[in-house]
Amino acid sequence: MYADALKNGRKIFAVAPMIDWTDRHCRYFHRQMSGHALLYTEMVVADAIIHGPRDRLLSFSPAEHPVALQVGGSDPAKLAEAVRIASDYGYDEINLNVGCPSDRVQSGTFGACLMRTPELVADCVAAMKAATSVPVTVKCRIGVDDQEPEAVLPDFLARVVGAGADAIWIHARKAWLQGLSPKENRDIPPLDYALVHRMKQENADVFLGINGGITDLEQAAEHLARMDGVMVGRAAYQNAGLLAEVDQRLFGAPHRETDWLAVRDAMKSYAESVMASGGRLNHITRHMVGLFQGFAGARRYRQILSTESTKPGAGVEVIDAAFAAVDIAAGPKHQAAEQRQAG
Repeated sequence: MYADALKNGRKIFAVAPMIDWTDRHCRYFHRQMSGHALLYTEMVVADAIIHGPRDRLLSFSPAEHPVALQVGGSDPAKLAEAVRIASDYGYDEINLNVGCPSDRVQSGTFGACLMRTPELVADCVAAMKAATSVPVTVKCRIGVDDQEPEAVLPDFLARVVGAGADAIWIHARKAWLQGLSPKENRDIPPLDYALVHRMKQENADVFLGINGGITDLEQAAEHLARMDGVMVGRAAYQNAGLLAEVDQRLFGAPHRETDWLAVRDAMKSYAESVMASGGRLNHITRHMVGLFQGFAGARRYRQILSTESTKPGAGVEVIDAAFAAVDIAAGPKHQAAEQRQAG
């Protein structure tokens, strides 16, 4: 995937791995709007894969492809074992988390704190590569705490690429492991896009993607003019409608209006299958609340999904009611205004 992208100048747009958000229900929903986007799982710890309920942690719908599994860990042997197990599930990529700053991750000596030990990350990547035939990638920060990114990031990239990493996704912020919460680490450390762009200029033969603070497809396109890939996180989750424009605006797919009723019907069918297996409606609909931003009726849509789907006995009629509250034909308000002006 990544070698082909580099050879042919093909760009990659990805939805970032987000704990508690990008579960299999979320990914199925996102796939209804973009066929090209690379979707990432939540981070799954290597020990959990080895010792935990594997099917619950690793199973996913074939419709989610292309989909990447993100793993957390710092023991090369355990990571290799986790990768061997996960390979049987058919993921298109396996990614090592070297960017999460949470206390829980730090206590396990993995995530962003691994930026301090690039030689260990290289060992982990080499072990993972030996255990699978699919691409092995890394998602990292530009540095942590008092590290100087200008000095540590080039060395980190060189070591990890030397160990065989197929791609590196760089969150263009430092992580402060002491003094800032995970939420603050997503906003407070300043973005340094210029440094990440420069890393790409200096590593023409390495697939480098950028992440952090990207809120719309205009920004995504600007980064893709310089980078091999762009990864969007919270913006894609909280305003899922932007994914409906990815294939056309970033990948040249033929223009077509999004068939929102087809999205509705797909999610109804999916929800029925999940509930038939013991799941609950709100396990699915909680990921759909961010749809229809800017549409008339969006507030009522959110209210219906947020309140009705949690009630005992709630079924897919809740999805019907929520979609019916939206003036889909009028489109987002800014589009309607532009059409009136053009008329």
